[in-house]
Amino acid sequence: EIEQRASMSQHEVDELKEKLVDMEHQLSAVQRERDEAKEEKDAAIEHSRSFEGRELALQSRICMLEGMRRGLHNRVMQLSGNIRVFVRVRPRIQCEIEQLSSSSTSSALVTTSSSSSSSSSSKGNKKDHRRISRALVPMNTGEEDPFNFPGMGGHDGSPASTSSNSTSSSFADDITKNLLEVTEPYKDRGGLNPRRKKWKFGFDHVFSPSQTQDDVWDAAEPLVQSAIDGFNVCIFAYGQTGSGKTYTMLGEPQNPGITSRSVRKLFKSKEEIEASSKGATSVHISVELLEIYNEQVRDLLGASSTERANLQVNANEAVGNVMVSASSEEEVAQILSLAQSRRCVKATKSNAASSRGHLLFTIHFQVENNNGKGVNRYGKLHVVDLAGSERINKSGAQGSLLKEAQHINKSLSTLSNVIEKLQTKQSHIPYRESKLTNLLQNSLGGDSKTAAIICCSPLSVHFNESLCSLRFAEKVNRVELKAGHNFSC
Repeated sequence: EIEQRASMSQHEVDELKEKLVDMEHQLSAVQRERDEAKEEKDAAIEHSRSFEGRELALQSRICMLEGMRRGLHNRVMQLSGNIRVFVRVRPRIQCEIEQLSSSSTSSALVTTSSSSSSSSSSKGNKKDHRRISRALVPMNTGEEDPFNFPGMGGHDGSPASTSSNSTSSSFADDITKNLLEVTEPYKDRGGLNPRRKKWKFGFDHVFSPSQTQDDVWDAAEPLVQSAIDGFNVCIFAYGQTGSGKTYTMLGEPQNPGITSRSVRKLFKSKEEIEASSKGATSVHISVELLEIYNEQVRDLLGASSTERANLQVNANEAVGNVMVSASSEEEVAQILSLAQSRRCVKATKSNAASSRGHLLFTIHFQVENNNGKGVNRYGKLHVVDLAGSERINKSGAQGSLLKEAQHINKSLSTLSNVIEKLQTKQSHIPYRESKLTNLLQNSLGGDSKTAAIICCSPLSVHFNESLCSLRFAEKVNRVELKAGHNFSC
């Protein structure tokens, strides 16, 4: 019995030894797997460390390339001209088309009746013959468009104007300029041959009535990029009342203007800058809205009429106005809508909704480092909707309208004078003669970027006003800001 128990115990010991050997094999396998896992872990850690180094190197390279891009963009803007001139001829609106159609019909009837009555009673009579000739001359119905768009640089085969009134003939050979030809409307010269003057102008961009808000934005977008890059930028619309300035700058919800598109680009750039920096950089956008009414600076964002009235200007900035920090494009749209509702708009004979003051919409774009190093760069964008110049005899201004028109014309005259002084490189520039030029001083001189959008009416009845606007545009086109740069290509 004892031997039997010993045999059983020995058998159990042998089984336990076999299990022990198996467990030792399993332990060795686990240890090998552990060592392999550790090696893989160490390799992954080393690989991730190399990725972190590569990521830092790439981020540093991106920052360097972004700095190079800003510098090259600024150089391109300087070579293209820090002050640029766009001319836009608006299309006819529906009521003008209907009026033109009825005017053409009635004029044709008058001409036909005059011709038939004259021919039946004036045979052999020289005096009556002159009357017949005068009756057969086409009357000016406004149908003829005074504007002609020969194309970029005038190289579409159209001949250059040889008129002595071609004030910008030097642009005919400049392929960087878009040409615009204007022809004086027909005038009744008592049967004499009509001598109609022609002018040719060259500008950075010329937009015909068929071109859209998108085309204007494509030309203006590089200047908004300069504001993002840390420069002072001013985009202003100039022209007679009713020439389409407000539409160009503000547009409408389904077809926004430069202001809304600029805001959209600024916030898109804010998102891109903050995302690429991974929290190292933050962008702050703030806006202010001012109106210059009767040479008084009004804050359109003030809480009360008292706070909004007659702000003082010091060091080229309004004192005590409200500056609102904005976090989204929609918030800026609401602010702009509120300011628009407070803007002074009245009806005149020339325009049913005439702006009676200059609107200055200023956007501040500040890029700041979160590591305590302070502001990285600071840009400012002025989008200015100037009140339209007007002739008192056409607008029918009386009383308060007359006073407003006088202040509008005076401030626009001062702006023209400032541009002329900049053109001739005078040592003294009369910025302080007007609140408008005083507030825009930092964006009209130095290394700032400026775009003047000259808006013109397509109607022949407004030809003289359009010609005055084009002459102002020509004057602006000759200004050189920050002259004397040395460039190496």
